[in-house]
Amino acid sequence: MPVLLFLIDTSASMNQRTHLGTTYLDIAKGAVETFMKLRGRDPASRGDRYMLVNFEDVPFGIKAGWKESHATFMTELRNLQATGLTTFGQSLRTSFDLLNLNRLVTGIDNYGQGRNPFFLEPAIIIAITDGNKLTSSSGVQDELHLPLTTPLPGSELTKEPFRWDQRLFSLVLRIPGNASVEPEPLGGVPPDDSPITPMCEVTGGRSYSVFSQRMLNQCLESLVQKIQSGVVINFEKTGPDPPPLEDAPAEVLKTGLQPWHCCHKLIYVRPNPKTGVPIGHWPIPEAFWPDQNSPTLPPRSAHPHVRFSCLDSEPMVIDKVPFDKYELEPSPLTQFILERKSPHICWQVFVCNSAKYSDLGQPFGYLKASTALNCVNLFVMPYNYPVLLPLLDDLNKVHKFKPTLKWRQSFENYLKTMPPYYYGSLRKALRIMGAPNLLADNMEYGLSYSVVSYLKKLSQQSKIEYDRLIALIGKKPPPEGGIKVRWRGGGISLAQRRDFIQQLQSLTGDGPTLPMELNPKEFQGFHLALLNKGLKPQSFRNPYDIPRSHLLDQLSRMRRNLLNTGVCTLRGQDSDQLHSVPIAQMGNYQDFLKAAPQPLRDADPEQPKRLHTFGNPFKLDKKGMMIDEADEFVTGPQNKGKRPGDNNNMQGGGPKRRRCMSPLLRLGRAYTPPVSPPASPRPSDLDMNNGTPEPDLIINHLNQNHYNSDTSSDSESELLSGPVDNHDSYAGSEPEDLRHRDEEENGQPRAGELPLGSEAGAEVVLVEDQPPRYLSPAALKKHIHTETAKVNNELRALITKEIRKPGRHYEKIFLLLKQIQGTLDTRLIFLQNIIKEAARFKKRVLIDQLETFLEEIHNRSVNMNHVDAL
Repeated sequence: MPVLLFLIDTSASMNQRTHLGTTYLDIAKGAVETFMKLRGRDPASRGDRYMLVNFEDVPFGIKAGWKESHATFMTELRNLQATGLTTFGQSLRTSFDLLNLNRLVTGIDNYGQGRNPFFLEPAIIIAITDGNKLTSSSGVQDELHLPLTTPLPGSELTKEPFRWDQRLFSLVLRIPGNASVEPEPLGGVPPDDSPITPMCEVTGGRSYSVFSQRMLNQCLESLVQKIQSGVVINFEKTGPDPPPLEDAPAEVLKTGLQPWHCCHKLIYVRPNPKTGVPIGHWPIPEAFWPDQNSPTLPPRSAHPHVRFSCLDSEPMVIDKVPFDKYELEPSPLTQFILERKSPHICWQVFVCNSAKYSDLGQPFGYLKASTALNCVNLFVMPYNYPVLLPLLDDLNKVHKFKPTLKWRQSFENYLKTMPPYYYGSLRKALRIMGAPNLLADNMEYGLSYSVVSYLKKLSQQSKIEYDRLIALIGKKPPPEGGIKVRWRGGGISLAQRRDFIQQLQSLTGDGPTLPMELNPKEFQGFHLALLNKGLKPQSFRNPYDIPRSHLLDQLSRMRRNLLNTGVCTLRGQDSDQLHSVPIAQMGNYQDFLKAAPQPLRDADPEQPKRLHTFGNPFKLDKKGMMIDEADEFVTGPQNKGKRPGDNNNMQGGGPKRRRCMSPLLRLGRAYTPPVSPPASPRPSDLDMNNGTPEPDLIINHLNQNHYNSDTSSDSESELLSGPVDNHDSYAGSEPEDLRHRDEEENGQPRAGELPLGSEAGAEVVLVEDQPPRYLSPAALKKHIHTETAKVNNELRALITKEIRKPGRHYEKIFLLLKQIQGTLDTRLIFLQNIIKEAARFKKRVLIDQLETFLEEIHNRSVNMNHVDAL
C-alpha cells in the first residue's frame, strides 16, 4: 500500500500569476487532482493512502495524515491559502517524521537484525513549489537545511531523516507571467537548479523544472510511473574493473571513474500475486558485527552501501534452498552489465564490516543479467553462500539429511562466520528443505539486553507520539493575540521636554496640558489587534474592513444605499457582499448540503426518486429489477427517454398528474358512479311518428353510449350501456359550467340528478317550468368524445400502475376495466392496449384472464344482437 504525500508550498510567493491567469497555488491544486485521476487508472491504486502537508508549523501544517479520509484530503486541498514563508526544510522534516511515525511500532526497520527488503512501506513525497529563496523567521537561506532536532522517538538510530523506501520528487513551477514566443523544447523535462534538487537525488528521486502546462502534464505522467514498490540501494564497485570484451570498441576502454562505478538506484520488490504482500527469506547484512556486550546500537545509513566485485563467478542455486530475486532499476550499471552479454556470469556483492574479522565481509548474493538480457537482477542468498550452499547440497544428496561428525564440524565453523541475526532465516530454510533442526533453540540473536529494552521503550514512546499527533491533526491554529508594542527605552520623548512645551506656548499662546512625567511602563503590555480573516467583512459598519483599493467603490455603494428612496430602511450590508462566496469555498458542495434545510417529502411516494446530480435535475434513480415470481418480473422506471407528460407515452401508461380532481384518482375511496338513464328511452317518452325524444327531455349525464350516431346500431348501444352487473357501466360527468348555471337559475338540483341511494333504473324527470337548453349535435358529440377520452385516460393510468405492482392481485384491474366509457370498438381497443401493457411486464396469468374477459364481451355482444333481431 504505497503512501503518496503531497508537500504543497503555501508561501506568499505562490500567489504570483502566470500567463494562464492562474496563480501558482491554483496550478499546484490542479496538479494534485490531475495526478490522482491518472493514478486512478491503475487497479493497484485502490490501496493508496494520500497525505497533505503545507508550510505551516507542526501540527497545523499536517492537513491530512494517517486517519483522514479522502474527502478530508480534498477539502483541505481546496482550502489551502498562500500566506507565509518558504520553510521548506522544516516542512520536509515534518513530512518524513509523519511517515516514520509508525515504523518503530510495526518493526519495519528491524534495527540491528539486518535489512529486510520485503519489510517495506513505500512512500513518495511530491513537493510542488515555485523554487524561490528559502525564507524563515531567521532569514534567507541559500541551501536546504533540515532541522536536526525532532520529537520523533528513535530518530537517532538512522543518520538521515528518511528511509530507504521513501523518495522525494519535486515539481518546481517556472511558468512565466508573460507568454513565451519561443517554441517549447521537445524531449524530457530537465531537472531544476534549486537547492531542492540535491535532496531529491539523495533520496532516490529527482526534480522537474516546469515551464508550461504541457510539461506539467508530462511530469505528472512520469510521476505516476515512478510509483513502484522497492527500496533504494547504493551500489559501489570494489576491486579492479572487469577485463574488456574482445569485440568492445576502443572508446569503451576508458580509465578513471565511470558512471556505473557508483549508482544510487531502486530495486523493485514485487508483491506476491496471491497475497499482495512481498515475500522474502534473507536479509541484507548490517554494516557492523553485533556485539552482545554493546549497550547501544550504532546508527545506520538510510541506504545500505552494497559493494560489487567485477570478478566473474558462477551463479549458485541449490534445490530446495530458497533465495530472493530483485530487479534493478535501469541505470548505467545495468546498461554496462547488459552490454557485456554474459547471462551466465555473476558479480558477487558485499557489505563492508558485516563480517567479524574481514573489512569487506563475505558475499551475501550476486548481480546477474537475465537470460533474455532485458534486465539485471540482484540475488540475495544466505550470508557467505559459497560455503553454506555446498554443505547443504551434501546434506541433501550425500548424507540424506543424516549429517556426519565431519559435516557438523564444517557447519559449526560456518556458523561462527555468519552474523547471529541470520539464525532465524536459516532455521526456516532448513525447515523448507526438510532437514533436521541443526540450530539450537537458545541461540542469541546478537543484541544485548539493554538494546532490546531500549527498542521496546522506543516502540511504546512512538505509539504515544503517534496518538498525540493524530489527535492534533485537523485543529485550527489559535488566533494571534496581536502585535506587541515594545518600549523603546527610558529616555524622555520630544513631546515631554520643557523647551518643546515652551516653544508650543510661544507659538500658540496656550500650552498643552501634558503631564511632566509619564510612567514608562504604562504601555508595556499593549497589543495592536490583527484582522480576523474568519469574520465576514462588514463594510457598511466598520470602515477598517474596507481595503484601500475599494474605497471609491464603497463610497458609491454607500451613496446608492443612502439615496435609495424605494426602501424604507437602510440596509446594513451590500447585496453583493451578502451573496459573495470566497473562491476557495465555491467547491464545497457537501458543506452546503449539510447546512441546507431538510427537504420536504415527496407528494407521490411511488414516483421514481430524483438523484442529486449536479447540473442534471431530471436524472432518475436507476434501480435494478424486482423479481415478482418465477414467471414474472417488474423492471425499474419505464419510459426513461421521454417526459412523463408526453402524448406519445400513452401506450405504456397515461400521463402522470400531480393532482387530479377526478374521483377515479382519489386513492382509498370507493368510486360512486353517477346515475344514468336507460340506454333506450321508454316508449311513452317517444314520439310515435318519428321515434325521436321529446324536446322537453333534458338528460343530466350524457356520454357516447346514450348518443345514437349514424354508425352505431341500437343493439350496440344497448350492449354497452346495459349493466353487466351492478357497476358495469358508468357515465361521464356533465361539464361544471352547465351544472352550476342551471343550479343558479333553478335554485334546485337539475332534472335527472337523483339523490344518493336511488337506484340506477330511476325514471327520467321532465322539466316544464324552465325553457330547455340544448347543444348542437356536433358540439354535443365532440363534448361527449372529450369526456370519454378523459375518463379513459385516467383509467389507463391507474390500470398501468396496478399492472406494474408485483403480485397477482388483479381484482382492482378488472374493477377499473368495468368503468371504461365509449362504444364497443373503443372498449375493445382499450382492452387490447391493456393486454399489450401486461405483455410488456410478462404478466402471463393476467394476460389469460384479460383474454377471457375479452371473449366474454364478444359473446355478450353477439347474444344482445340476437335478442334485438328477434
